Amino acid sequence: MARLLAIDYGKKRTGIAVTDPMQIIASGLTTVATRDLTSFLTDYLKKEQVETIILGEPKQMNYTDSELGPWLNKYAIRLKELFPDVKIEREDERFTSKMAHASMLSSGMKKKQRQNKALVDEIAATIILQSYMDRVNNGFNFL
Repeated sequence: MARLLAIDYGKKRTGIAVTDPMQIIASGLTTVATRDLTSFLTDYLKKEQVETIILGEPKQMNYTDSELGPWLNKYAIRLKELFPDVKIEREDERFTSKMAHASMLSSGMKKKQRQNKALVDEIAATIILQSYMDRVNNGFNFL
């Protein structure tokens, strides 16, 4: 099997998470500068087999696109052009940053660690990935 890879896109930084090749465990991979995201993905996909890229879907509470929505729509098309054999999926990312902060707090991380925005983005990407896996594995494919 091939890995799943999730992206928590941000204006400055982008969190990335992946599964193991058996698609059982979602783990944070890294955070990259958003300007370097395409080159990072190109390098990563040369080394690792990835079945699906899951983009965090930035929506408002009323399900309309956030300000990043139009850019992400264009980027999804670009990813499909660059990686035609990789499926591109979307997953709701509302509250993932808050969930990441809560996870860091409950795990006992010190305040200094919780202020690490790159780590928050990586954990948010992991939450997006786990949410996608839960939805797909439980048959709740409604997006």
